[in-house]
Amino acid sequence: MANEKMTELFKRYKETGDVAIRNEIAEKYLYIADILAKKFVGRGVEYDDLKQVASYALLRGIDRFDPDLGMQFTTFITPTITGEIKNYFRDKSRLVRLPRRLGELNAAAKKYSDEYEQKHGEKPKFSQIAQHFSVTEEEVVKAMEIGGTLSLDGMASDDENENKSLYGLIAGDEDRYDEFETKETLAAAMRDFSDTAKTLIRYRYVEGLSQSETAQRLGVSQMFVSRMERKLLAQLRERLTGVF
Repeated sequence: MANEKMTELFKRYKETGDVAIRNEIAEKYLYIADILAKKFVGRGVEYDDLKQVASYALLRGIDRFDPDLGMQFTTFITPTITGEIKNYFRDKSRLVRLPRRLGELNAAAKKYSDEYEQKHGEKPKFSQIAQHFSVTEEEVVKAMEIGGTLSLDGMASDDENENKSLYGLIAGDEDRYDEFETKETLAAAMRDFSDTAKTLIRYRYVEGLSQSETAQRLGVSQMFVSRMERKLLAQLRERLTGVF
């Protein structure tokens, strides 16, 4: 009975655009925004800010939801809010100002890496970059990671789609069946990975932790995480080429 009442409210809102009806719907589902916001607490953003982002996503979701499709609103809104929160974290990370020295090293290392690849047909190793600039490998990794040079983007490149992102291989909310199929394919590609390898991938590309945070969680060095990550991404690239 409750579901029928909510369906009727959604239909009335879709027909009238009455803000009072939208607010009534929002009050019923505000608990979902609260739960999802709390899941992301402890990652450098205050709960109140997360709750605001989640609540705004809830309102946008209500506007987009079509009750005639036969989908439960809770099924629709959960990934919608989660996606908005993750986007907020990504946007916020881009606004973090780099320490000047690391920023300069990042820019110089990226330029050197591009020139080296053009000349030799492959990217240089971290040890080569470190030697070229007379710094440690740890400093190179930190500079490139903070600068966004080290990421899942570009690690799944192929001949047809250069610099293809593995993030891009995961379907959005528009097609839940495709998303399920893609995740199943990724899971199959990682089936023989060790528990440590799977945990590393989850920390880095599901929870969005930095390499240093991942290293702390795993109890290893950041360099270990960097090297293992490159190895795992190379294996995924090889296994997924031609699949998507």
